[in-house]
This record gives sequence, structure tokens and C-alpha cells, in this order.
Amino acid sequence: MTRTRYAPDRGLTSRMVTTMFLIGLLYVVLIGVLLAAFQNAWPLVLLFTGGLFVAQFWFSDRIAAYSMGAREVSPQQAPELHAAIDRLCALSDLPKPRVAIADTDVPNAFATGRSQKKALVCATTGLLRRLEPEELEGVLAHELSHVAHRDVAVMTFASFLGVLAGTVTRMALWSGMMRGGGRNGNNQAQILFLIIPLVSAVVYAVSFLLTRLLSRYRELSADRGAALLTGKPSALASALTKVSGQMAQIPTRDLRQAEPFNAFFFAPAFSGNSFSKLLSSHPTLEQRLEQLGRISRELGR
Repeated sequence: MTRTRYAPDRGLTSRMVTTMFLIGLLYVVLIGVLLAAFQNAWPLVLLFTGGLFVAQFWFSDRIAAYSMGAREVSPQQAPELHAAIDRLCALSDLPKPRVAIADTDVPNAFATGRSQKKALVCATTGLLRRLEPEELEGVLAHELSHVAHRDVAVMTFASFLGVLAGTVTRMALWSGMMRGGGRNGNNQAQILFLIIPLVSAVVYAVSFLLTRLLSRYRELSADRGAALLTGKPSALASALTKVSGQMAQIPTRDLRQAEPFNAFFFAPAFSGNSFSKLLSSHPTLEQRLEQLGRISRELGR
């Protein structure tokens, strides 16, 4: 990874590595089950899973940006946004990402891109209207921290297991239906027809929880990196408080449209069913403010 001035966080990094190891272990287990179930077609299985991963890794960022209606803007179209990103990139030794704006009243920002050179940072019109310059800079520093640590690539890999598990389930069910649900097959076919969807469902559930845990770790790490880079944790805390408070004033329909992309966002877009800490893609506001408060005290000393 290209060295930047974003401060490392060894505690959070170790937890992220542990979570990624567990996700990788689940991936290996699922592939083993898949190969055991389709012994005569293992080359196709490996080709399929490899192709699925490459496609998701290559295009997931574009899909997210397109789905959110992000349009790239020039320095002439958004001079203040470009100026803030220019300052942060110079401060952090990062290559400048593409800059975009999404026309929505949901106050948020996100970063996409599988590498630092392919990154795109997007702010919504709702965010630009609500934040002061220092607050906006804190949010953009948070998103650039994701870029610096290649969090989009990490989360794409982590979420791939869940996609694969769902695909395996559909393949197994389709194969079972083609065989008449095993009515005319042998006992082994019937057992596989029952076991494969069950294993896939369990793997999907566990990978989903681990991915959400990993997402919460990376959000705390991005907050910390942004606060230390700018030296203004209070500005980031103010932006967090303001954005979280303004979410309640956004129409529920708009929040539900944005919620599938919570993993990319600076703050989650709640629609009423996302308040569970276990299932949330972001740590609670209290956890984030507590960490920023500690950093502020450390910088004060």
C-alpha cells in the first residue's frame, strides 16, 4: 500500500485482520462443501467462483456510484469541494480522487474505488448545504481515510462470501428441482439437496454478521485517521452530530432508497429497522463521539 500520512491504528487493524481471517476461513469451508457436492465439475466451480469475485471486485464501486446518482464535477462546478479535497490530499500525500456530487437531500458522503488511483469521493447536496467548511473537511478526511486504507476493496472481499453463499443456495435448489427434488435420485443426492442450502444459509448468516463487525471497525478507524490528520476531532464530531440529527428530518422514502449503500456512507441512513447494534454497518453515534473525545484530549495534552 502506498504510504500516506494517515496515522495507523494497530488496535483496530488487528481486529480487522482477525475478522478478515474468520471470513476467509468461512470462504474456504464453503468452497470445500461446493467441491464435495460437485466433484465432477470442480473446474467449473472454481471458474465460476473466481469470475464472480473478480466481477464484484471490479464493478461494485461503479454500481454503487451509479445507484446513488453520483455525477463527477469539475473544479469550476464545485470549487469549494475540490479545494477541500486538494488540501487534504496534499496533507495526506494521497493522489487526488475523482470528485462527485449526488443530488439528494440525505446528508451524507461516500468513497468508492478498488485502489487509490481509481477512487471517487462523493458528497450529497444535502451534506454540502448543512455543514460548515471545517465540518465538511472532517467528513472528507474520513472518506479519504477509507481510500488510503483501501477499505472498499476490503469490504468487497468480505461481502463476496455472502453473495457466493446465496448463489450456491440457488444453484443447489435449481439442481434439485432439475432432478425432481431427488425423488428419482439416490439417497446421496437427497442428502446433498438438504445439506448444501443449509450450509450456505449458515455461512451467509455468519459472514453477514462478521462483515457488519468489520464495517464498524473500519468506520472507527476512518474517524480516528481523519481526526488525527486534520487535528480537529471536534469538527468531525460536530459533523457527525449534525448529520445524525438531520436524518430524522429526511423523508422515509429517501432513507430507504439510500439504506442499501450504508456500508459506503459516512453515517448510516436509517429507515426504522436498522437500529440494532448487531446488524448496523456503523458504530453508534455515542461510540464515535467517545473516541473523538479521547483523541481531542490526547491532542490537547
